[in-house]
Amino acid sequence: MAEVQEPEPKIKSEDAVKAAPEQLHYDKTPPVENTGRKRKIRFVLLALAVVAVIASIPIYSYYAARESTDDAEVDGHLIPISPRINGTILEVLVNDNQHVKAGQPLVNLDPADYQVALAQAQAQLATARATTSESGVNVPLTNINTLSQVDSSKTQVDEGRAAVNSAQQAANQAQANIGSARATLEARQADYEKAQKDLARYKDLVAKDEISKQEYDAADAAARAGAANVEAAKANVTVAQRSFDKAMADLGEAKARLQTAQVLQQQSAQARPKQQEASEARYQVAQAQVQQRDADVKQAQLNLDYTVLKAPADGIVSKKSAEPGMQLAAGQQIMAIVPLQDVWITANFKETQLKKMHVGQKVEIEVDTYGRSRKYTGHIDSIAAASGGRFSLLPPENATGNYVKVVQRVPVKILLEPGQNDDQRLLPGMSVTPVVLLNN
Repeated sequence: MAEVQEPEPKIKSEDAVKAAPEQLHYDKTPPVENTGRKRKIRFVLLALAVVAVIASIPIYSYYAARESTDDAEVDGHLIPISPRINGTILEVLVNDNQHVKAGQPLVNLDPADYQVALAQAQAQLATARATTSESGVNVPLTNINTLSQVDSSKTQVDEGRAAVNSAQQAANQAQANIGSARATLEARQADYEKAQKDLARYKDLVAKDEISKQEYDAADAAARAGAANVEAAKANVTVAQRSFDKAMADLGEAKARLQTAQVLQQQSAQARPKQQEASEARYQVAQAQVQQRDADVKQAQLNLDYTVLKAPADGIVSKKSAEPGMQLAAGQQIMAIVPLQDVWITANFKETQLKKMHVGQKVEIEVDTYGRSRKYTGHIDSIAAASGGRFSLLPPENATGNYVKVVQRVPVKILLEPGQNDDQRLLPGMSVTPVVLLNN
């Protein structure tokens, strides 16, 4: 059996040798099925590429019409609360994170010192007003008194001139006859009676302080002069021959009185405007004092009002450090008010993103705190006038030899649309992601 089975492998190997060239020739020709498969694969890949390009067009258009940044936050006003005067805290009326209304009292300072200052200022104002009233009354009184002095001196001049003329006439009449002397006596008696009546009237007026003492003295002098004239006239009647010497003496005395009266008249006329000016000046000074004291009262009232610190706007109390008993200096911050109803978005866009941005474009805002569950809408209100780096404490200086260009960021202010933050859930400092719709 071994001999019968041995030649079989040789025959098979020869058949294999003979068949090898044919098999090799067959492998060099690609089968039809493989070629069709490759064409299908290339067609599918090409179709997928076309579909990808077509699908990428709206995606590209979508993102090309939008600019966004994660360097943005909610911004708002932080109103510092500080006293305008020095004082001691008497009572703190609010707590941290408490909502307050505009005008609501926050802190009461001890008002005792300022109440005393107000009372002093009011007392000084009352004194100044009284002084002004007195000065105002003195202005017309001074005018009347100075006018009376001028009139009185004029009257004395007239009387002096009359006395000179009378003395001259008396001297002439003394030489003429006794009858003339008697006529002169009657005239002197009439003058004396008039002077007595004037003196009696002036005595009542000076007792009532309606005329000056000087006017009364002038009337008294006129009365005494009239009495002297009467006595002189009687002497002329009885001793006509010796009246000439007496008449000459009276004439000299009358001239002296006339000169004195003229000097007084001139002095009164010169002093009158100066006295009026002085009186009016005192009145004006008193009025200025009233204005000054009135200003002091208003300032004292303001200081007293400042002892109650009130909220300047609606908002939330934050950073409260005020405690009863604290000594405060003017301008010392003790808390802050955050008005949540007035917030906005400050987004720091790269300068390369600002090409198509302008005021008024709509903005979609996503807040990190609330995620995609809630989005806000707004619009660009303004774009800053300089990059953020220019407002830093140490602005970058690009004029150096080793300058490396860095893309700058420019702050953009975004305002929320009305009604977007009615629940006041946006707090200053929250991180947001704004998306600007460029095609809007």
